Amino acid sequence: MDARDACRFWLGALRGHGSRSAMLLMAMAIGVFFIALLGGLGQGARAYVLGEFSLLGRDLLIVLPGRNETTGGLPPITGMAPRSLTEADAAALSRLAAVRRVAPLQAGQAQVSRDNRSREALVLGTTHDFFAIRQLRLAQGRPLPELEPGQLGHVAVIGGRLRQALFGEAPALGRWVRAGDRRFRVIGVLEARGESLGMDLSEALIVPVASAEALFNREGLQRIFVEARVPGYLDGARRQVLALLTERHQGEEDVTLLSQDAMLAAFDGILDGLTLALAGVAALSLLVAGILIMNVTWVAVLQRSAEIGLLKALGATGGQVRLLFLGEAGLLALLGAGTGLALAELLLWGGRLLSELPLYAPWWARLGAPLLALLAALLFAWLPASQAAAQAPVQALRPQGSL
Repeated sequence: MDARDACRFWLGALRGHGSRSAMLLMAMAIGVFFIALLGGLGQGARAYVLGEFSLLGRDLLIVLPGRNETTGGLPPITGMAPRSLTEADAAALSRLAAVRRVAPLQAGQAQVSRDNRSREALVLGTTHDFFAIRQLRLAQGRPLPELEPGQLGHVAVIGGRLRQALFGEAPALGRWVRAGDRRFRVIGVLEARGESLGMDLSEALIVPVASAEALFNREGLQRIFVEARVPGYLDGARRQVLALLTERHQGEEDVTLLSQDAMLAAFDGILDGLTLALAGVAALSLLVAGILIMNVTWVAVLQRSAEIGLLKALGATGGQVRLLFLGEAGLLALLGAGTGLALAELLLWGGRLLSELPLYAPWWARLGAPLLALLAALLFAWLPASQAAAQAPVQALRPQGSL
């Protein structure tokens, strides 16, 4: 029996038992489909989160009020810590030798209006350096001016969608908008960027930090962005920042410092674990498919005992008979794996068109899922195939029920 005879045997068996073959092919396709799909979703979410954090820069510290060791989780980000961060703290940090830029942040929601147009918008209170730290570019105008700590400013930079909602096709630069009970003159319009770290800056109104505190009648900053002066020396800047704030807060270390690398490492580990867990759940379906292959192969051996006996009477060895049944199971596994991968890639392609997520199946899913499907098929079909190979020609040819 040569390779062509074996291929004809496999294809004939698949055509002759169409419903059984379709059931096995579907079982394998579903398992591979979910491994590739869930792996792609996890990989896409991971790449998106890492890309968002990379916009902050590798030499950035985020100072949050409160200690996560004492709050039982993430530190407060709403300015309600035991001791608030202040503009004076931010000004003191900007004078450190290891610090290049500092940008305090105050944020809240407010009704922003112009004439008879109104919209609920995110209002960010910050300084001139915020634009450089967050790598924000302007489509028109200029960023916030440099002001002294505590100095009110009646100027604002608005996002593109907010500008469209308030002004339509009319020019926005130099016009006045009202946020709450205060008026601001528009001096700049942001370039379109989309959502970043949970903030849609295209819908934002950016004003001086002291004006935001007065608008919301709130003292205390939500966070302070600190950019290190020398790339790669973030640890030195961290020590200086922590020492200064501890000194300013009467010797109490009541802030939390987060770096981009720490956040990336935490999210990377979480998303990697989530991706592997989802793929592991999907891999269980391949084991179920393997058990199904074993049961169906047992039935096939019983139904085709006469065919087995004829093959052995014509000179086929036990190894060749075993290969025929294993090859049939392997062919079904590969066809099912190819179908499942194609469907997963089709859905991931559609997801890339409809969202900003880079949805691509990881290499280990594309390579590992078909190999796992093939391994499961061969492993679970081995025992029935060996049973078929061990049958004696005379016994296999004997009609069922005869003595």
